[in-house]
Amino acid sequence: MSGLLALLDDVAGIAKVAAASVDDVAAQALKSGSKAAGAVIDDAAVTPKYVQGFDPKRELPIIWKIARASLFNKLVFLLPAGMALNTFAPWAIPILLILGGAYLCFEGAEKVHHWLFPHDEMDHGVEDVGDPAHLEEEKVKGAIKTDFILSAEIMTIALAAIPASTFWFEAATLATVAIGITLAVYGSVALIVKADDLGLLMSANGRFGLTRAIGRGIVKGMPKVLKLLMIIGTAAMLWVGGNIIVHSLAVLGLDGLETVIKGAAKSVSAGLDGAKGFVNWLVVATLDGLLGLAIGFGLIPLVTNVIVPTWSRLFSKA
Repeated sequence: MSGLLALLDDVAGIAKVAAASVDDVAAQALKSGSKAAGAVIDDAAVTPKYVQGFDPKRELPIIWKIARASLFNKLVFLLPAGMALNTFAPWAIPILLILGGAYLCFEGAEKVHHWLFPHDEMDHGVEDVGDPAHLEEEKVKGAIKTDFILSAEIMTIALAAIPASTFWFEAATLATVAIGITLAVYGSVALIVKADDLGLLMSANGRFGLTRAIGRGIVKGMPKVLKLLMIIGTAAMLWVGGNIIVHSLAVLGLDGLETVIKGAAKSVSAGLDGAKGFVNWLVVATLDGLLGLAIGFGLIPLVTNVIVPTWSRLFSKA
C-alpha cells in the first residue's frame, strides 16, 4: 500500500512538472509571438485582398485553404529549418533577421510611396476572370507564397526571442507560436471578410431599429476599418523592421545605431515621472520606424530595377 501511495505521489509530482512546463511554453510563446507583431499585422492586413471579387460563399473556404497551407509550412518546413539553424548555425539568425527586417521596411515604404504618389500606380483595366475555379486556385497559390515569406519572418523573429533552453522546450514554444499566430491571423481575417455580410444581414432582417442601424454602420464602416488596418500594419512593419535591423546589428557587434536611439530616448524622457516609460518607448519606436522608412525607400529602386528583373530572368522559364 505504501508503495502504491509513493507511486501516486511520484505521478502527481511529474504531472505538476508537466503542467508547469506547459505554462512556461505558453507564456514564452506569447512573449516571443508578440515580437513578430509587425509581420503578424501585415499578414492579417494583406490576406483579405485574396478573396475580393469571389462569391461570398467561397470566401471562408479560400481562407481555410490558405490557413491550412500556412500552418503546414510553419510546422513542417519552417520550424525544423529554424531549429536546425538555431542548433548548428546560430550565427546566421541575426543575418536572416536583418534580411527579414529589410523586407518589412521595403514593404512598408512601398505602401507609403504608393500613398504619396498614387499616379505611379498603373490601371491595367478589369481583370479577365475566366474560369472562377482556376482564378481561385491561382489566388490561393499567390496568397500561400506571400504567407510563406511572412511566416518565415514570424518564425525567425519568434525563435530569436526564445531564451536559450532545451531543444524540446524551444521546439514546443515555436510550435505553439506557429499554431497561435495562424489561428489569430486567419480567425481575424475570417471575421473581417464576413463582417459586411453580417452587417447586411442585420440591416435587412434585424427585428429592432437599433439592430438594423448597427448593421448599416458595420457595412459603412468596414472600408474604413480595412484602411485603418492597412495603416496600422504599415506603421508596424516600419517600426518592427527598423527595430529588428538595429537590434540584430547590435548582436553582431555593430551597436552604434542602437546606442544613439536609446540615448535620444533617454534624453527626451529624462525628468518625466509617470510617463517616462511610455515616452521612452514612443521615441524608440518612432526612430526605429523612421529608420525603417529610410531603409525601405532606399531599397525600392534596388528591388525594382535590380532584384525583380534578375529574379524574373532566372526563373521565367520555371
